[in-house]
Amino acid sequence: MPTIGFEIKRKCKVCGKTFIAKTLDSHYCSPKCSKVAWKRKKDAKDRNARLETIARQIPDIREYLSVKEAVAMFGVERNTLYRLIKSGRIPAVNIGTRLIRIKRSDMEKLFLTRPKSLAEKEKPIPKLYSMEPEDCYTIAQVCEKYHINDSSVWAHVRKYSIPSRQIGNYVYVPKQEIDNLYKSEIE
Repeated sequence: MPTIGFEIKRKCKVCGKTFIAKTLDSHYCSPKCSKVAWKRKKDAKDRNARLETIARQIPDIREYLSVKEAVAMFGVERNTLYRLIKSGRIPAVNIGTRLIRIKRSDMEKLFLTRPKSLAEKEKPIPKLYSMEPEDCYTIAQVCEKYHINDSSVWAHVRKYSIPSRQIGNYVYVPKQEIDNLYKSEIE
């Protein structure tokens, strides 16, 4: 993507430093931070794949689960599970060293199973906009305010799925979305 004609200050998602974005898609201050973010995403994906295989191997008739199996089935962090056991919110049986067993029905009362919880996390929250002309900019107003040409505005509207509404000869886009896209705000 070509560089933009104005400055956008952003906060790096990895190190937290403030930097000037060279493109609208820039989220990291340096290639090093970009690689760190990529590695974190890859590790999380690999971990989820490992937990998914463990969860698939657990038979449906098993009544008691180990901590590792409960983490895999319900997508709960291990430390959270131990904290809930220690506080007594989840009853557990210790049958030896590293042999804590948790009743499956008790876990099902508190948590969703892993596929349901992952689907719930991935579902985007719908955005509600007022598409009335007083709550929107015309394309020409966006061009004047942010000093960019209309083809760039149209490209960004399409790329970022910004809703638009045509009334007569004017096309309106929500002020809130355009301001979030182009303003030089630090998150």
